[in-house]
Amino acid sequence: MDNKDYEFIDCQVDGSVLTLTINRPERMNALHPAANREMAEVIDGFAADPELWVAIVTGAGERAFSAGNDLKHTAENKGDMAMPPSGFGGLTHRFDLAKPVIAAVNGVALGGGFEIALACDIILCSDTAVFGLPEPKVGLAALAGGIHRLPRQIGMKNAMGMMLTGRHVDAATAERYGLVQEICAPAQLMERARAWAGEIVACAPLSVRASKAAAMGGLGRPLPEAVQMRFDELKELFESEDFIEGPRAFAEKRAPEWKGR
Repeated sequence: MDNKDYEFIDCQVDGSVLTLTINRPERMNALHPAANREMAEVIDGFAADPELWVAIVTGAGERAFSAGNDLKHTAENKGDMAMPPSGFGGLTHRFDLAKPVIAAVNGVALGGGFEIALACDIILCSDTAVFGLPEPKVGLAALAGGIHRLPRQIGMKNAMGMMLTGRHVDAATAERYGLVQEICAPAQLMERARAWAGEIVACAPLSVRASKAAAMGGLGRPLPEAVQMRFDELKELFESEDFIEGPRAFAEKRAPEWKGR
């Protein structure tokens, strides 16, 4: 992916890991159309770059991952809420991304910010994190996927308890709901996110992508049908050099050298 300076986000590449930081702390990392466009461009690049295997999404500072849509901007610009086809933050309507994405939630993740986290595959958070879909409190609805993803991820009753009241839940409650995989101190959050990314990178990237594609593609389908489904990512895996390298490395008692092809 090409190096480029962005106005509202920061990007860092470390080996096969991309870290995307929403950088509008003065607005609690809320997103407006220009920030959405920048995020979409970066995620497009991540998806297309064969050298990038995992992405981490986080927010600048400790107060907020993202407070969602920048309502102040919307009010000041005649209701402008233009969004790229890939959705809020370039993620919420992106259903073809087989590469894994980790949300490192530092502080507030509300509305569209929470929907970005829900669109990620793994959520880690600081012990100060707060999650919620408060849209009904301002006459809106969580239409960037939140009203559909949340029931699928934490169960209908837990989701309804959050969505119909607009209430916020803390990190411990989110963990109890099965929403987050790990809670840590704010100062440790990115270290833990990079550690999780490192564990993923240690696996065969095509195996990871095939696993994600199959799991997501089988959701909502009867088990016999899901098991019989075939995906392009599986075909790519079976035809890859890595498909040979994994068993060979195991037999030779050495670490595999993944190529991602």
